[in-house]
Amino acid sequence: MRAIRTRVKARDIGEDHRVASPLELLFDLTFVVAVGSLVAQLAHAIVDGHAAEAVGPFLMVFFAIWWAWNQFTWLASAYDNDDVPYRVFTLVQMAGVLVLAAGVPAAFSAQDFGAITLGYLVMRLGLLGMLTRAAIEDPESRPNSLRYVIGISVVQVGWLSRLFLVPVEFLLLAFLLLAALELLVSPWADRAGRLSWHPHHIAERYGLFAIILLGESVLAVTIAVQESLADGVSASLIIAAISGLVLLFTLWWLYFSEPAAEGLVKRRNRSYIWGYGHYGIYASLAAIGAGLEVVVKVVTQHSEAGDLVAGYALAIPLAVYLLLLWLLHAPMVDRVSIPPVATVVSVVVVLAAPLASVWIGVLGVTVLMTCVTVILLVVALVSARE
Repeated sequence: MRAIRTRVKARDIGEDHRVASPLELLFDLTFVVAVGSLVAQLAHAIVDGHAAEAVGPFLMVFFAIWWAWNQFTWLASAYDNDDVPYRVFTLVQMAGVLVLAAGVPAAFSAQDFGAITLGYLVMRLGLLGMLTRAAIEDPESRPNSLRYVIGISVVQVGWLSRLFLVPVEFLLLAFLLLAALELLVSPWADRAGRLSWHPHHIAERYGLFAIILLGESVLAVTIAVQESLADGVSASLIIAAISGLVLLFTLWWLYFSEPAAEGLVKRRNRSYIWGYGHYGIYASLAAIGAGLEVVVKVVTQHSEAGDLVAGYALAIPLAVYLLLLWLLHAPMVDRVSIPPVATVVSVVVVLAAPLASVWIGVLGVTVLMTCVTVILLVVALVSARE
């Protein structure tokens, strides 16, 4: 057991063998619940023919999930002393994630963000407790941590005001403004002194969260297959399931083909581009899971969505993922593992593929997009070998 209480001090950015702690892994598990609920709601909305109405709530709720995880991850990389108060503050944030997860259905069905805001508030209170300790106990990093405390507190007041004071017609505008302010807190705090995050630790944490999102996609497809098995096993169902699994495995392979840790070591000043851009990567991975679930239900005739809608439910997030995977790593490394021309061609083909659903159906479109992604991986492997 560690000491009951130890003095908080910013950790060494060059520390050897810095890896994710068991507490961080446990913390991530609470996000499995939140993301799983969000993916399920998006898939159900698309299946019921309400895809357009679901995009806004999906992106807003996912921002709350991602941003809370993101800030905990970066600040834990700097201030994780793993004593009893630190663990208790982490527990508070985990409780907030579960409250947020409970509010996801209401956010989709009735545009009610009350539970989402409450859960987010609880998470921020836990984070503020950690930062206040750092400001008090570590004089060297105090200017930075104090700015974080001030910035997070002010923006949180804004979120609460949005819930109670902002008219319905201005809720989206208020969200965009507050989300922008959230993103500006870290650069503003770093002007008073850089946060002591560890590049290899951050790269590992981001990779672990990507795996969580891929796991949610596996779960979404599994649930859809289970529901469809009631009508018996069909060749179409088997092909859809295999195609989805191959696609997810290929996306995993492509993500970990890029040397993120080395890029963060060499170009630390570009970490905001890489870190913030992962909102798009993570959101697209979550949406891919929902898209695959929709494809399975359309193939097995358990959905009101047509082939074209189901095809684009998968094609759009897949194209976003492939494009961002290259765009975010290009500024970080001397040479990206995935060739840019191959990436652009793959994105164009993926976005055009659903148009062929008239002739080959959504199953054929899914197989086509999977093949395109596999070919992109092969090109990347050959390019890296050369």
